[in-house]
Amino acid sequence: MGDILVGITSWTEPTLIQSGRFYPEWANSAEARLQFYASQFPIVEVDSSYYALPSEKIAGLWVLRTHQKFLFDIKAFRLFTQHATPPAALPKDVRDALPEGMKGQANLYVRDLPAELTDELWKRFASALLPLDSAGKLGVVLFQFPPWFYPGNEQWEYILSCKERLPQYRIAVEFRHNSWVNEKNLERTMTFLKENNLPYVCVDEPQGLKSSVPPVVQATSDIALVRFHGRNREMWEKKGITTASRFDYLYTEDELEAWVPRIRELATKTQQMHVLFNNCYSDKSVTNARQVRLMLD
Repeated sequence: MGDILVGITSWTEPTLIQSGRFYPEWANSAEARLQFYASQFPIVEVDSSYYALPSEKIAGLWVLRTHQKFLFDIKAFRLFTQHATPPAALPKDVRDALPEGMKGQANLYVRDLPAELTDELWKRFASALLPLDSAGKLGVVLFQFPPWFYPGNEQWEYILSCKERLPQYRIAVEFRHNSWVNEKNLERTMTFLKENNLPYVCVDEPQGLKSSVPPVVQATSDIALVRFHGRNREMWEKKGITTASRFDYLYTEDELEAWVPRIRELATKTQQMHVLFNNCYSDKSVTNARQVRLMLD
């Protein structure tokens, strides 16, 4: 059975810090919080890298502030996963180099950018992860594609292009539309991921909505991932709310117990199993992460 690593998706979530129920009083700085977090869990997912390119300097500090076996999963920058990206999210020099007609746009997409700017952004993203990789602390780079990213030849090719952009790292794929794993496409999706050694990200999320992805449990590589998004059905597709509000959900023991045999099954088929709680409102993610770890033990 592979190693099962349980953690959460952000150690800096404001509502987690404000709850006062996880970090001790002395952990009142970025350095102290990460050190304390790493004493409690063996893995974390970095979500800030979705909103802006990470920096090599910060990644180097993460290395210094965590123990030798600690792992970071890094969420890919939103431009790379075909999400709308405001120009302000780009580095200033890249923003200044945009064609005049693009500078005033509310959002940009990767298809809009000149090729040389896209290449430069990918280069900087890869460079920023080098300290983690060199220290053996980089888990996977998570590509969470948007709900409007549907199966098709263009999409298959784009996923492969992401892998080619980061040949030195492991990328994992999370789909946010159920068409990828419906009866028509499930076999093709899993075959594609297996043939290209791409970990499939299993999810637990609200069901019964147009975009709901079912909790398909499959291993497509030597690493498997499960991300727990909570089951807040009312807020899942609501517009204009905070990220924490969307994922405001505390799993019951019964709901977690149902996942234990699935996680163990995935672990028997892989060398490493990442279990990450994204129900990031207040201390709900750390509460559930601790619960499922005890159940697995």
